[in-house]
Amino acid sequence: MSFAKTFSAQTIGLGAKIIDVEIDLSKGLNNFTIVGLPDKGVGESKDRVSASVKNCGFISPKSLNQKTVVSLAPADIKKEGPIFDVAISLAYLLASEEIKFDSKKKLFLGELSLDGNLRGVNGVLPIVAEAKARGFTEVFLPKDNAREAALVSGITIYGVNNLKEIIEHLNIKPKDANRDFEKFLGEKKVPKKLEPQPQTEIILEDDTDETHIDFSEIKGQETAKRGLEIAAAGGHNIAMYGPPGTGKTMLAKAFAHILPSLSFDEILEITSIHSIAGVLKRDIITKSPVRSPHHTASYVSIVGGGTIPKPGEITLAHRGVLFLDEFPEFDRKVIDTLREPLEESEISISRARGTVTFPANFILIAAMNPCPCGNFGSKTKECICKPTDLLRYQRKISGPIIDRIDMWVEVSQINYEKLSEKDEGKKETIKIKERVIKAREVQKERFAKAGRKIKTNSEMSSKDLSKIADLEDKAKEILNTSAKKLDLSARAYHRIIKLARTIADLEGNGTINSSHILEALQYRPKRNQ
Repeated sequence: MSFAKTFSAQTIGLGAKIIDVEIDLSKGLNNFTIVGLPDKGVGESKDRVSASVKNCGFISPKSLNQKTVVSLAPADIKKEGPIFDVAISLAYLLASEEIKFDSKKKLFLGELSLDGNLRGVNGVLPIVAEAKARGFTEVFLPKDNAREAALVSGITIYGVNNLKEIIEHLNIKPKDANRDFEKFLGEKKVPKKLEPQPQTEIILEDDTDETHIDFSEIKGQETAKRGLEIAAAGGHNIAMYGPPGTGKTMLAKAFAHILPSLSFDEILEITSIHSIAGVLKRDIITKSPVRSPHHTASYVSIVGGGTIPKPGEITLAHRGVLFLDEFPEFDRKVIDTLREPLEESEISISRARGTVTFPANFILIAAMNPCPCGNFGSKTKECICKPTDLLRYQRKISGPIIDRIDMWVEVSQINYEKLSEKDEGKKETIKIKERVIKAREVQKERFAKAGRKIKTNSEMSSKDLSKIADLEDKAKEILNTSAKKLDLSARAYHRIIKLARTIADLEGNGTINSSHILEALQYRPKRNQ
């Protein structure tokens, strides 16, 4: 009976922590205990480990009169999920002297099925990055996670189907001569070595896919299209309001395809977030994410949380788009939660064990009807809403939220003659995207010269505006006069300058003139929407 140690890991916030898996075997009545603040998923690991070890041809820890204690260290960190199964199994086999190998600089991840196969786990990318930083040289994990893990260069990744493959690869032979190792290997006389996972190449998808909604397919709504182009160019938040059926949702869906391509670092960052949250449907996310939660979504699902805080929708939309359809139908608490991320581009979640800060730099697209029935202000249809219903509907969106949304665009009814026009087949989305990319390049060059690490005009601080905005005297005069008449807040005043800067960038102008300010002013809400 002896002691053994292997290494695993788990995610904490958007980072990772290496976990030491220690095991001690001693004589006594059969007992299998896991200590170190395990949750239910970790506690059930002893049953999965016992069955998988038995089905791999070794002696199950539950069939022997011995006391088995597994310690997951550090003990003051809450352990969650089945990610430690493989490390526990190998530690047990080492401690019982069934196998022998050097576990140093090797990290083991994965959930075990009862027959010894490995199932995929969440949060692999940040874990592998942390393992590399901590000096580990090899990571063994489920094959389903191998491509994701191989995004991190400089560390060897092995995608594994089952526990037997790890044992064979490490060329482990039983110490006890009475055990038939060749029986374990089956027909194979020589242990099989695993092939390292090749470095994952990122291939960007083509935005000309015919299944995408093109702006040319949306008839009319030129003002809304212009507003969305400005929003994409400068990273501005936008709200579209108007009667149902006018194309607000289609416009929001088309918007995602005019955003510039992500950089490699952004791809890694977004993929890590989605991996930790357990919503990574593909190995790699190569496009700006678009999140569209239903208006019945809870506060925690939007913000994030849990015993070990996990990202919510606003973090899953990081570097992408958060589309909130039927905006006033969301719970008032959920809407007001957007205040901090819209202003600071991050969200802090505090729990008893500490505070976790998640990034939340997204473009908000809100769509809403003018009233619950959708006919308020219509010239052809009668609004059937009671005054109290209308007031309650409008009050769902508070003044601070209205102030933080840069653009308010009306999406009105379209003439039927316009709807019946033939589609000329123009790819309007591609043309808009080219203009957006050009404007983003101008911003990137400007911020680089100023020594700023921000990427879009919407991220500029008030200090940046005084140095970078560059308003003409006539533009300043118009802005100040309008601010007094409209009784704008300081936040709204600065947001108009940022918006005007983006409009100027789209036109290729180095300075903000009066026409840019006037266009930016027209996007301010005329009333509390």
